[in-house]
Amino acid sequence: MNFSRPVTSLLADPWTRISGMPTASQPAAPVAPEAALRAAAKPLSGLKHHQQETFELRLHRWWPDLSEGLRAVYPTEVADTLALRLVKLAAKAFADRDPELARLDARRTLEPDWFQHPRMLGYATYADRFAGDLTGVRKKIDYLKELGVTYLHLMPVLQPREGDNDGGYAIADYRSIRTDLGTFKDLRKLSSALRKEGISLVLDLVLNHVAAEHTWAEQARAGDANKRQYFYLYPDRAIPDAYERTLPEVFPDFAPGNFTWDEDLQSWVWTTFNSWQWDVNWTNPEVFAEYADLVLFLANAGVEVLRLDAIAFLWKRLGTNSQNQPEVHAITQALKAIVRIACPATIFKAEAIVGPADLVHYFGTGVHHAKVSDLAYHNTLMVQLWSMLAAGDVTLAAQALRALPPTPTTTAWITYLRCHDDIGWAIDDLDAAAVGLDGFEHRRFLSDYFSGAFSGSPADGLVFQANPDTGDRRISGTTAGLIGLQKARQDYDPEAVQQALQKELLAHALVFGWGGIPVVWMGDELGLPNDPAWAEEPGHASDNRWTHRPAMPWARAALREDPDTVEGWLFRAIADLAATRAGLPHLHASVPAQILPVHDNGVLPVLRRHPVGDLLGLYNVTGEWRPYPLSVLDGLGLGDPVDAITGDTPNRGEDGNLWLPPYAAHWLVAGS
Repeated sequence: MNFSRPVTSLLADPWTRISGMPTASQPAAPVAPEAALRAAAKPLSGLKHHQQETFELRLHRWWPDLSEGLRAVYPTEVADTLALRLVKLAAKAFADRDPELARLDARRTLEPDWFQHPRMLGYATYADRFAGDLTGVRKKIDYLKELGVTYLHLMPVLQPREGDNDGGYAIADYRSIRTDLGTFKDLRKLSSALRKEGISLVLDLVLNHVAAEHTWAEQARAGDANKRQYFYLYPDRAIPDAYERTLPEVFPDFAPGNFTWDEDLQSWVWTTFNSWQWDVNWTNPEVFAEYADLVLFLANAGVEVLRLDAIAFLWKRLGTNSQNQPEVHAITQALKAIVRIACPATIFKAEAIVGPADLVHYFGTGVHHAKVSDLAYHNTLMVQLWSMLAAGDVTLAAQALRALPPTPTTTAWITYLRCHDDIGWAIDDLDAAAVGLDGFEHRRFLSDYFSGAFSGSPADGLVFQANPDTGDRRISGTTAGLIGLQKARQDYDPEAVQQALQKELLAHALVFGWGGIPVVWMGDELGLPNDPAWAEEPGHASDNRWTHRPAMPWARAALREDPDTVEGWLFRAIADLAATRAGLPHLHASVPAQILPVHDNGVLPVLRRHPVGDLLGLYNVTGEWRPYPLSVLDGLGLGDPVDAITGDTPNRGEDGNLWLPPYAAHWLVAGS
């Protein structure tokens, strides 16, 4: 089968299978799990009876998800053959699993909601920026524990290509650690040390592309016919041009177009992100098998959460933007089934920065309900939070957040203020129109505001990847740079500093109070400013996102012990918020967040209804005192509430309102 052929020949059948529509002919009956168990017999032969029984039970439980996921993507015979091959891989990984990790599998099977618990707090960073290398990170575990971290995301640590490498996302070798960071032995030591302290290790697995220097690409250039089918290769521009009519450009400034000519191959190669990042061809089942093996390999190295990078781009379809295609979710379902069979302590996080209507599918909807990724980024919350702070108005945010489809109760959002990436203003035009705004103009306002171009803005962000055709202007900058703390400290303005700190605490309170896993980007807990020397490091000059990826200044981090410093106040405030959150069952991720009617356009009310009682989050996004009706609190049974954040009892105003100070956040629960 020629898997590098145009994908147009694969259009109809996957769509109809996934949507549940009848196909022209009924597929053959599924292979029975007993046949798969026979295929796994050899790798399991050296194990004890109870271990073999555990594998058998898992296989019976997850076999339907594996088989159905593969059959939704590949021809029936191909899918069934691949399924048996994958079970052999899973059996070997199961047999090779470290006893410590096998015990974790058992524990997580008994506590499948472990990642939904309010005790979860994430921290994201580059290992080298944080502590030099993997050994250095291991030496800083006490710092993470002090903050309350239970989930550590280290940005790409696998070996990338030399030179430009998209911040480490152009992987040259999935089975090697960056030479400056250490080895896989160091990674296993780190994962074990973290696990002993209750911290789960999170790593990236880039699924959509490899570096042009990856072994697969090198073998393809050398003439290997099998490896050529790992990529999308075209001898002329006919098919690429047909695709380009509907494909967006991810990096229009430095990587225009989606195809690159390769002289050795005498072909156009699909390169969505950069000319040296080759998209892999998931229509080829060999590609699926390669990545399934990599998933199991990383899980057995102690990785507890795999961030599936660029997952939205896996499947290409002519006449579309080749993102969010239904096959992506079937592929993820099958990968997840393999993990559940071999190493259920490992879960998936979808790196899908897409529109709300598309995003919910990465948790699993319809036939894939709750069978896809366990975690996904709440990009909408992040964007709307910054929008509220800039506009001093919650109306648009309330509209957009209410419009989000419900998610499976077994999943969790990743909530955050900042990440390693830029901020793209994903404001939906329909949401904007529903509240009387022009989406284009509001996006322009946000870019102006956070780049400091808007009069009176305290922000010091940088414009990233401006596109004059679309008006898109994304923004780079640390939280301190965007929220006004950086400018206030530079101006030696104590009042402005205090206001900026209160705004940042408000923002973290909303992120922590939404549910799911809140993630702090390295340095935000200390109020680190933009790195003014970001362009001076080799390879960084063309990418201003490095301004919000500074190296950790550990001398400055030592100031966290002094509450009279900005660093000390902010670190303690975030750590206290995390500790408070851990004791509130209302914030379990299975509990949905509900946006109540907005009574004042400066106050966002977020209700969480739990069997132990309600929690009402009130967030004043303005610099003024704002009211909230006491009648609403009375109706919720919160007539005499306590603010869980401060422990105080808010005053009942004589005018029938609860009054919130400027940039205040309350988590109101019933008093004892």
